Amino acid sequence: MNQNPRNRSLTAPELEGFAAELDAVRARAIATLGQRDADYIRGIVKAVRYTEIGGRVLLFASLPLAFAGLFWATWIAGVLMLALSKILENMELGHNVIHGQYDWMNDPHLNGKTYEWDIAGTSASWRKTHNFQHHTYTNVRGMDDDIGYGLLRIFPEQRWRPFFLLQPFIAVVFALLFEWGVAIQDLKLGRWWAGKTSNAQMRKAFKPVGKKMLRQVLKDYVVFPLLAGPFFLAVLAGNVVANLLRNLWTFTIIFCGHFTADAETFPKESIRNESRGHWYQRQLRGSSNLAGGRLLNVMSGNLSHQIEHHFYPDIPANRYAEMAPEVKAICARYGQHYNTGSLPKQFGQVIWRILRHAWPSRPPRVSAALQTQAG
Repeated sequence: MNQNPRNRSLTAPELEGFAAELDAVRARAIATLGQRDADYIRGIVKAVRYTEIGGRVLLFASLPLAFAGLFWATWIAGVLMLALSKILENMELGHNVIHGQYDWMNDPHLNGKTYEWDIAGTSASWRKTHNFQHHTYTNVRGMDDDIGYGLLRIFPEQRWRPFFLLQPFIAVVFALLFEWGVAIQDLKLGRWWAGKTSNAQMRKAFKPVGKKMLRQVLKDYVVFPLLAGPFFLAVLAGNVVANLLRNLWTFTIIFCGHFTADAETFPKESIRNESRGHWYQRQLRGSSNLAGGRLLNVMSGNLSHQIEHHFYPDIPANRYAEMAPEVKAICARYGQHYNTGSLPKQFGQVIWRILRHAWPSRPPRVSAALQTQAG
């Protein structure tokens, strides 16, 4: 790990105090959960539903309105509204509900263990690869599969191979098809291609994924276009573009939250005897926030506050904005860098990482690595 020089090393008592203060922020938030949080998420459910209906109606109406010269205006409006619905469902509704943020409501439609979202990947797979592996082993090399998603070399500590020369192109394709990459992430196709997973094992693992993929393809690319009758192609194209826009946005937000210039990765040894304070440090140093206001917060599923999300993944995400100033102040008191910046700035750093580490580079010298034991 190449530690950011803006992070001060903490003594064992300081680590304990750091964890206690951050735990207290969480406790205060939990103590005040209630009606406003329930109203918020139910408002998001309505927004998802009505923007989807509006988007699909506009797509259906685009060709009939062509005689009035309104085809492109109606079609584009339909695409944008449908994309908005898909983004809200993916980022602010599905992702946060699957984390169990609203289980306390006892609403069967908002249960983190049973909610199924509107993307090609299954929620069961996401709970394993994201909720468990990524949030438990955030940016730990060899344990967090989200580091480059098995396709990209984002950090110099990752071993370089000639394949990575193609990653600027691969990254663009991955961004456009992000939901499909997420869908197959847990299949570990590399192991299958290498003969480490049998065909029978792969068929068993692929079965639920294949069913979900088929359902999504039929819904967006067969059923709704067929319902449009003679306007099949206009609706099909609109659904394709809406899904591509959702994928691009999701890719951008997630990569900005994890792969900016100040983000760090860690060796497996760093989590040996990891204390609560060390865990908070690792989450902080592997995360990046986005500054942009309420609209960006909602559109990103509040992952504009990726630091707070990594600290408190089970707290309703609409609380992160009000928790952030207190979290930032605690980090400042303990000399820990709180990484935040505008979307253009953070995404520019992501692009730089993708381009730079496509080429061979030496891992940085390990300096003052994150403490692995208290005391």
